[in-house]
Amino acid sequence: MTLKIAVVSAGLSDPSSTRLLADRLADESVRLLTERGHEVVLDVIELRPLAHALADFMLTGFATGDLEEALASVSRADALIAVTPVFTASYSGLFKMFFDAVDNDALEGTPVLVAATAGTARHSLVLEHALRPLFAYLKAVVVPTAVFAASEDFGSTAGGALDTRVRKAANQLVALLGAGQPTRATRPVKVTIDNPEDTPDFASMLAAVSR
Repeated sequence: MTLKIAVVSAGLSDPSSTRLLADRLADESVRLLTERGHEVVLDVIELRPLAHALADFMLTGFATGDLEEALASVSRADALIAVTPVFTASYSGLFKMFFDAVDNDALEGTPVLVAATAGTARHSLVLEHALRPLFAYLKAVVVPTAVFAASEDFGSTAGGALDTRVRKAANQLVALLGAGQPTRATRPVKVTIDNPEDTPDFASMLAAVSR
């Protein structure tokens, strides 16, 4: 089975610790999926080259060129790995602009592995108070383990702890993809009500549940 994984990296420098973390998460996920007999198509999306197109999108509401392709890739992906640097105790503005451009329903039911980088471990809670709520709003399925890496985590003495977190998060992402069919095929079907008057009132629904 072929699975598509989109990797979004919002790093601003070159080389970037954000991209380095994104690559480690992607490599481990691909390795695990390959061991399970899957073929993996990996699409890495660097947001830095899309900065001007994202600013234009914020002003016009239209995505063109590479930005349009990046948004389509995220929408088609069976899983997403999203990594951002931390600025002012939250995700970067570039990261937020990109996911503001993503359609609200594009990630519904999609497994997402979130990760962040910063200078010190004091910023690690950004994963829980900013990134997880963002993807919950987009109706994605965020894996339980989020990965944070401070500058010191890339050193030789502390690298083992980061490797452990990377493996754990990648295993959880793979577990969500390993049920036999790509996640998008099992997403819930939306139910629309043409006539609001057909919707049962709240008291009736409560009465039905209590029977």
